Amino acid sequence: MTAPMLYSTFFLDGHYVGIDVVNVQEVIRYQKMTTVPLAPHEVGGLINLRGQIVTAIDLRRRLDMPERPAGETPMNVVIRVDDSWVDLLVDEIGDVVEVDERSFERPPETLDPEILALVRGVYKLEDRLLLVLDIEQCVSLPV
Repeated sequence: MTAPMLYSTFFLDGHYVGIDVVNVQEVIRYQKMTTVPLAPHEVGGLINLRGQIVTAIDLRRRLDMPERPAGETPMNVVIRVDDSWVDLLVDEIGDVVEVDERSFERPPETLDPEILALVRGVYKLEDRLLLVLDIEQCVSLPV
């Protein structure tokens, strides 16, 4: 018998997206950011999280989605990658969902190659698809 997988979920441009709950440090409301001149387009800025400076990556930009509508503030999903924290800017927070590993499928090869590199796979849920992100790929920005 396979163990169920737990994913912390959120929404991006109407898509239901998840990351392994083990990687999530915390979920917080929007934090004021300091912009970083000459930073890659995907970097939304820097936040101060209890004295720790954390890079915020806008997942809409990273996944080449349309910009967030004016006036809508993102939510922050702080994750741990290796020995550092990274903040992921998302549209809306979902729940922690438990999925059966047997319903996992590789992402379709028809996806844009840049997006394909960031998505580990898909879970077919009763009422929607859950796109599972490869966190290491999402936070490794092109130079």
